Order: sequence, then C-alpha cells, then structure tokens
Amino acid sequence: MDRLVEKLRRRDDLSREEEAALREVLGETQIAAAGTDIIREGDRPEYSTLLIEGLTARYVTLGDGGRQITELNVSGDFIDLHSFVMKHMDHGVMALTDCVIQPAPHVALRRLTENHPHLSRLLWLDTVIDAAIHRQCIASMGRRSALAHMAHLLCELCTRLAVVGAAPDRAFDLPLSQSVLADVLGLSTVHVNRLISELRTRRLLNWAQGRVVVLDWDRLVELAEFDPVYLRLQSEPV
Repeated sequence: MDRLVEKLRRRDDLSREEEAALREVLGETQIAAAGTDIIREGDRPEYSTLLIEGLTARYVTLGDGGRQITELNVSGDFIDLHSFVMKHMDHGVMALTDCVIQPAPHVALRRLTENHPHLSRLLWLDTVIDAAIHRQCIASMGRRSALAHMAHLLCELCTRLAVVGAAPDRAFDLPLSQSVLADVLGLSTVHVNRLISELRTRRLLNWAQGRVVVLDWDRLVELAEFDPVYLRLQSEPV
C-alpha cells in the first residue's frame, strides 16, 4: 500500500484524507503462489487487486495454447483496476513469483469514486498509464529490434521499480525464467538467451541469479530509444 501511495504522490498531491480512503477500500492481505492465476480469462471479478510484493503478468492465451504476456506488474500496481468498469476480463493475470496481494471490492471502489473525485482521477491516470505501457509493447513488437525490445523492457522495469524504491542504484530483482521472458518478448527461449548474452558482452548490465545490475544506463537507454514520458513520472495536477 505504501508503494502505491508513493507512486500516486509522484504524480500529484495526495491528501491524508485521500490516503485514508484508499486504505479503507483494501481487504486483508493474501498470498498467491508462483504459477497460479490471480485472474482468469473470462472471469467477472467483484474486486480489483493491489500487488503488494512480487511480480505478476497479464497474458492472453491463443487457440494453439501459446501465451503472450502483454505487461509485467510490480509492487504498488493495481493489476486489474480496469476490471471495475470492464467487468468481463478478456485476459488473465498470473503470479510469476510468490506474491502478496490485497483485494479492493468494486462496491467499495464505487463509493470511493463518488466521494473522492480527485483520487478517482489519480486512479484513472493509473489505468491510462497501463494503456501507455501496452502501446510501447506494441511498438517494440512491431518496429524495434529484438535487442532494443529487451533493452526497452529492462529500462521500463528499472524505472517503474525505482519509483517504489525497489531498484536502488539501478539494480533490481527479476527472477524470471527465459521461457517467461520469451512470452513477454514474443521470441524463442534460445533467442532470449542470445539477447541476454549480447547485453552482457556489451557491458550494459550484469544479469545473474535473478538479479539485474545496470552498468551503463545511458547506453542502455540509447539502445532502447527509451523515453519515460509515457510513465508520467512528473508531478502535475489531474
């Protein structure tokens, strides 16, 4: 919850009353084991879920059983806030690591939106940024080279994790298998392995035992053509 508050305050002022209202909509913490679905495709959830700790992935399953991951979620993210208005989910959300989550019942979110319009706009901004992340994913899939796509993903994750204090000195945990990364990038596991080796060879980063340490941020950003404007990190009234 503190990480969500930190993220929202990065974008606009958040009053104590609004913070208290946000805390009141959240239920008891729960554990989601790695590999389990938190939301299934076709579900009609009655609550949205805040990710307290861990990594989750939004994904779409194809007819042949293939899976495309469309976004990774980090601590402080509402992984399905859009379900409040979307109702019928067209994608799933799975825990990539053991996760701590908190539900926010839609009935409570409805009261919050009615009583706290500014906070509602901040949460709306959160879903708009989700859409911006998806646009960058589409651009990477369609036009960036595979190496630039990987670099862009790492720049984005490092930036998002830094906002919530989880990437000090541009080092962060990313305990994902190469098969999961393949589903994120739309590549084979062999290709993913080659990309990681190339980034190491260029001395842009170290990546070992599930931890990424960026060695040359400027060159990694240049390779990725990464511009964080879509993450809306500046403070500006909404």
